[in-house]
Amino acid sequence: MRAVNGDEEGTADNVYQEMDEMLECETGSLVGRVTDLERQSLAQRDEIVCLRATLADALRRIAQLEGRDRREDDRIDRRADRSLSSPIRNGHVPQRSSPAAGSQKDLRLRQSSVTSYRHSSGSSLDIRDSAASPRRPSSYTPPSQLPQRRSVHYQSTGSLHSDSPSSSSVSPVPSPSPRATPLPVSRSLSTKIIGPPQSSSLRRAKRWSSTGDFIHPPPSPGGTTQLTSPRLSTSTKSLFNLFKPSALSNVKHGTRSMQYNEEEGTITMYLRGRPVLLFPPTPFMESYDLHKVSTPPQSKLKLDWVYGYRGRDCRSNLHLLPTGEIVYFVAAVVVLYNPEEHSQRHYIGHTDDVKCIAIHPNKLLVATGQVSGTDRRDALPHIRIWNSVSLTTNHIIGTGEFDGSICCLSFSKADGGNLLCAIDETSDHNISIWDWQKGDRGMKLTETKCSVDTVVCAEWHPLERNQIVTCGKAHISFWSLDNGGMLYKRMGVFENRDKPKYVTCVAFNQNGDVLTGDSNGNIIVWARGTNTISRLVRNMHDGSIFSMCVLKDGTVVTGGGKDGRILHFDASLNLTGEEAQIEGHFGGIRTVSEGRGTQLLVGTTRNCILVGDLEMGFNPAVLGHTDDVWGLAAHPTLPQFATAGHDRLLQMWDSLSHSVVWSKDIGEQAQSVCFSPDGTVMVVGCVSGKCLAIDSETRELYTHHSDGSEPLQVVRFSPDGSLLAIGSRDNSIYIYQVNEDATKYSRVGRCMQNRTRGRRVKSMGHSSFITHLDWSVDSQYLRSNSGDYELLYWNPGICRQIPKSSVLRDVDWSTHSCIISFETIGVWPEGADGTDINNCTRSGDGKLLATGDDFGKVKLFSYPACQPKSLFHVYAGHSSHVTNVSFLQDDTRLVSTGGNDTSVLQWVVN
Repeated sequence: MRAVNGDEEGTADNVYQEMDEMLECETGSLVGRVTDLERQSLAQRDEIVCLRATLADALRRIAQLEGRDRREDDRIDRRADRSLSSPIRNGHVPQRSSPAAGSQKDLRLRQSSVTSYRHSSGSSLDIRDSAASPRRPSSYTPPSQLPQRRSVHYQSTGSLHSDSPSSSSVSPVPSPSPRATPLPVSRSLSTKIIGPPQSSSLRRAKRWSSTGDFIHPPPSPGGTTQLTSPRLSTSTKSLFNLFKPSALSNVKHGTRSMQYNEEEGTITMYLRGRPVLLFPPTPFMESYDLHKVSTPPQSKLKLDWVYGYRGRDCRSNLHLLPTGEIVYFVAAVVVLYNPEEHSQRHYIGHTDDVKCIAIHPNKLLVATGQVSGTDRRDALPHIRIWNSVSLTTNHIIGTGEFDGSICCLSFSKADGGNLLCAIDETSDHNISIWDWQKGDRGMKLTETKCSVDTVVCAEWHPLERNQIVTCGKAHISFWSLDNGGMLYKRMGVFENRDKPKYVTCVAFNQNGDVLTGDSNGNIIVWARGTNTISRLVRNMHDGSIFSMCVLKDGTVVTGGGKDGRILHFDASLNLTGEEAQIEGHFGGIRTVSEGRGTQLLVGTTRNCILVGDLEMGFNPAVLGHTDDVWGLAAHPTLPQFATAGHDRLLQMWDSLSHSVVWSKDIGEQAQSVCFSPDGTVMVVGCVSGKCLAIDSETRELYTHHSDGSEPLQVVRFSPDGSLLAIGSRDNSIYIYQVNEDATKYSRVGRCMQNRTRGRRVKSMGHSSFITHLDWSVDSQYLRSNSGDYELLYWNPGICRQIPKSSVLRDVDWSTHSCIISFETIGVWPEGADGTDINNCTRSGDGKLLATGDDFGKVKLFSYPACQPKSLFHVYAGHSSHVTNVSFLQDDTRLVSTGGNDTSVLQWVVN
């Protein structure tokens, strides 16, 4: 019996053991099937997202085509109506009379003497002709290689205060020879007559001092447009208006206490309490009235192209949308760039530097966070959630809630993106969770301190609901959000392994494990649901791993910030042998993301974007500057321009193909640049006081000279090319004689401060650094501005100041870059600091004046802006001081450069 019982017990044990083995096998099989289902679910979700995005893009294009057809039909109908309502008599179409016709005729007669002034264009007068068609060399033909699939999407109103803060542009396909790129077909503008302010409109002018909109009514059958009286506009969603007592328009003006001496024909204006004596041209002396209002120009600007990328100090800011567009940011602009069509669209809703970006799981919505600006009313840190197809703003979150700039953003993934995580750059680096869909401003669920150390990354777990991972200086944290809205933190445990100085990036493999890269070049695997290390892969890179990207096939790509290497690993983190080396002049690798097919998108620390793969290598798609850009010059005959900055780069750009013609490291920090009159030679003024003459085609250095040890603020060739003027920060202007081909230079003299002796000792010359220079048309005279708000005139042939400035009141000036002059009175807002306006430029046809200021704004005035109340259009895009502005050779485009934002913006003049 005992033997039988023993056999039975042994059999039972074997059965239990087999059952345990079967259960373990079934459990393992079940876990594997669940993992496979999760992968399939993610893959199907990605496919659905791509289909939705493709459908949205197709609907957008269809709506655009329908709208274009409708506009064309309306235009044809209007033409037909005009032809029916205006019978031809004796070969002439009779003009329709208007009640103001007689008064306008009288005004034309009264102002005839004033309009004889060469560059007046009537902006300060009561009547003004519209801009003529831009000048264009006859050898250029209309472009024939424009892509046909996409033309213009959601055009910008050109102002920060538009309802749809967006713009778009399409460029011709870059040609092998950008210099032969054809110019665009110019559009002639119909003549527009603007009625004058009433003679008794001093009260109205003061009412205009408050900001308001000029509302343009629909065009009359006669084709003229009347500018009506201003009224305040409240139909704007811009954050700019949330802290203003009234809505701001893109047309503004400032007033100033000025004095006009009719007997002497002098105007005295004040900058920071210092009087500046100006002499109006003779045609203006009799009719000049301080109470007139200079009208804004009929022309407006639209953002055409943004050159540059912010990779020097931002991470995870390069993403591919299902539409094939690459989304990134620079300055205050978020760029959507299509590399196949070589076109850009722009989201311009932000008021200051964009610092971080996150893509919603549906791949349609984008969240971007901005820094805290200098003007707390207009640039409070906040988050904007917007549609990447229509470029409309859906939500503005956190206005007044964040104490510092927003450095990290991430949408939740496992629940479809219902929540948004944000981290600000305060001393405690607070982490906050937002239910962003509740209302226009969202609802903050919770907020707590994240870390006293720097935080560089925050990501939601793609498979675990309510799980967040943050990392930064010497730490990694695993967060859990409970149902009550409370956040709980577990710090990552490094045990006895070497603790890195920085945990620099986070990614998730397909099993849900957390992968991190650190400053030691190591890859660490943190098991799913734990805060402990399960695997350490040492010394994969020489220096920090700035980015990790898990591809759709489960393999992993890493990018080194110091060694510039891109390494490819399989799903088990074993090297596959595929790697790429980024050329050193592009910088280290800041971010890597997955592109189309096998392509990778690479953002670098020197503000470049590269596109390519590990097999074929990488080519630059976006190039930019890495430090303040101060030098800007338009080519005199080609649609090209040059920029130079403190990053020692001199770059030539083509405005039509939107590409870099060439780039050269000149070995010196550059402060200014100019072209010779024929465009064959460029002269670069450097911070060290050195001046370089370089061939604009071959980049050959012809010669160099040193003028002191201070920065050369401005360089200018005379119109006839015989002289070169160099304005230095040592308060002097250096004059050089130039040979015929502009390859050799000999110093004529130095215009500097000196004192005359006699009964009275009188100081001559500038007592502060030179800021701006202009040559007269005949190359006989030179005028200059300085840092202490002086306007002086010079005889450059003998390097002597002309003390009696009144004798030069009627001189025609070849350029207009001097910000202190009679023609620029109206660019100075009320109470302005003398340093608020950095630069100005006049269009070649003498009708427009553009300025760049310390507040990141580009403004467009009618030229001359000689009235204290001069209305203008204002445009945002830069997030730092605008260092320079310049019209291109045919006046169809304007280029502006930024200081700390290192950006170059190109605008179309409409």
